[in-house]
Amino acid sequence: MLEAVQLGNSGLRVSELCLGTMNFGIPGRGHQGDWTLTLEEARPIFKAAIDHGLFYFDCADIYGLGASEEVVGALLKELLPRDEYVLATKIAMPMGRNANQGGLSRKHVREGIDACLRRTGHDYIDHLVIHRHPHGIPGSVHTPIEETLEALHDAVKEGKVLYLGGSSMFAWQFAELQLTAKMNNWTPFVSMQNHHNLVYREEEREMNPYCVSTGVALTPWSPLARGILAGSYQGGFSGGSTSRSQGQDRKRTEGLYQGDHVFPIAERVIETASKYECTPAQIAVAWLKGRPGVTSPIVGVSKVSQLEDLVAAAAIELATEDVDYLEELYQPVKNLLSIGTS
Repeated sequence: MLEAVQLGNSGLRVSELCLGTMNFGIPGRGHQGDWTLTLEEARPIFKAAIDHGLFYFDCADIYGLGASEEVVGALLKELLPRDEYVLATKIAMPMGRNANQGGLSRKHVREGIDACLRRTGHDYIDHLVIHRHPHGIPGSVHTPIEETLEALHDAVKEGKVLYLGGSSMFAWQFAELQLTAKMNNWTPFVSMQNHHNLVYREEEREMNPYCVSTGVALTPWSPLARGILAGSYQGGFSGGSTSRSQGQDRKRTEGLYQGDHVFPIAERVIETASKYECTPAQIAVAWLKGRPGVTSPIVGVSKVSQLEDLVAAAAIELATEDVDYLEELYQPVKNLLSIGTS
């Protein structure tokens, strides 16, 4: 059974694993279309998650162009009372071709939040995450950060959002947002949803230490490196064994994970899994949960058995020598932010 943990310095508690919901929605809709599960296919996964003590769910407006939020909202309302789960979603990515259908302007923050509430069928969002820094959104103007921060603060004061989080930006950008919010008595961010796993560790340089020192929770995405650390690719990108690794999403994976260290590290994960008599995915998650400041890694699954494996990973403690062995081959990469589209 998963434990409840505090989300940074806030009063909010979340489960020690968060269920990512990018792959739930309407097949064929959005960039995840060729590996999407329907509401009926997602229901047993949600039930199993709840049974194992997972009550923290992460989605985004861009996932399936809103379809993920529709599925997540419907299932949560069906399966749990409102006060027994934490719903997180993200805004910022372009949701259409209109000039104001994306970004973090006051207009889109307000309209984006209202759209999230409509799609999920909820009166408020527990945890709203900005998908990128206001100056890091594809196709969007550079909105003044004061405009974004005040609009987010207003949403909190209106009761539409309870807590704020950031995602995938440079540490100096996040520090600037936090300082600006503090100077103006606006609502600060309580979490950082960043890219961190055994084959992408650039966040350990600045972002993670900054968050640890300031009491901001780390809720990293892609702990399995889009399947690489789960063994979905056998020795290289051409060896994909899943719908996702063989479909259109493979190009994104290749762009995110560059460098000669990627697959040798994945091989060491498999080797270590054999030693612990568990799966490679469990080793990858166990390693990440042991990193300083990591509160609730966001895991994505397409089967109940995968979910059960990852829940079991929460109880695995790796020996120091095994952690050193897994980390030994890592090399810095050129793609320092590596934000991708997750």
